[in-house]
Amino acid sequence: MGKQRVLSGVQPTGNLHLGNYLGAIRNWVEIQDQYENFFCVVDLHAITVPHNPATLAADTYTIAALYLACGIDLKYSHIFVQSHVSAHSELCWLLNCVTPLNWLQNMIQFKEKAVKQGENVSAGLLTYPVLMAADILLYQADKVPVGEDQKQHLELARDIVNRFNHQFAKDASVLKLPDPLIRKEGARVMSLTDGTRKMSKSDPSELSRINVLDSPDQITKKIKKCKTDLVRGLTFDDADRPECDNLLTLYMLLSGKGKEAVAAECADMGWGQFKPLLTETAINALKPIQDKYQEVMADKGYLESVLRDGRKKAEAITNQTLADVKAALGYTIPL
Repeated sequence: MGKQRVLSGVQPTGNLHLGNYLGAIRNWVEIQDQYENFFCVVDLHAITVPHNPATLAADTYTIAALYLACGIDLKYSHIFVQSHVSAHSELCWLLNCVTPLNWLQNMIQFKEKAVKQGENVSAGLLTYPVLMAADILLYQADKVPVGEDQKQHLELARDIVNRFNHQFAKDASVLKLPDPLIRKEGARVMSLTDGTRKMSKSDPSELSRINVLDSPDQITKKIKKCKTDLVRGLTFDDADRPECDNLLTLYMLLSGKGKEAVAAECADMGWGQFKPLLTETAINALKPIQDKYQEVMADKGYLESVLRDGRKKAEAITNQTLADVKAALGYTIPL
């Protein structure tokens, strides 16, 4: 019996931040030898909100290069661009036609983003959870690494599988039910300016996040200005001190130390002592990634070959899944 299959991806909306890395990509790296992995740059998702066409292609290459720089190993994993595999768009349309509208209207992230966008909200924003489901289901993925905030989208994908198989597959299962892979620690990295909000690319303040490609000076400035409190002594899991818990968690994850060791080390520290420690740890942890990224970006031919090979591997699977779905729906076979 072969390895189980994993599918995940990140949008090319600029630089990756520590939330993307610690909450997702580092988890991919640590478990990749256990699975057959498909990691895509989800550029179709990127246009569900207003985007800059002039930077989309460059941002796509940046994210693909960062996958490699963060440690995605081509011995275990395939990297490709979502829009390069046309089956993603085609299956999305087919699943849109079998997904009830009220399922999508009840999605929490749609409600939150629709409020922010107002009259600019697109139909794509409403239906992008169906595209996410298509991404997963095309590969018959067994596991999907997701953060807590993405669990509702995976549940939708599972609901779509059950509905499709029940209505169109008779006794067979055309689509596989995927299960979540959720990292216990670091799955939800919070903002540097508000410990109750998730670190996000969409936050207008650059001070709210540390980007993986930030320079040492930028990292130093952001940690120096990050929100703290007036209490001396640093502790985890204090509901009244969300920033303290977040910064300690960042230090724990970036240093590789255990929670108990960090709690003991920092118990009597003030912020004036802790912030330089966190700064040095972040700079040292990100330097190997930044060095590898520069190496990959300096050889565009290599990066393009990685994406080309990844696309071919992806299409070998997605074309079969798409054909099975279309057959179940009653479509004719192309002559």
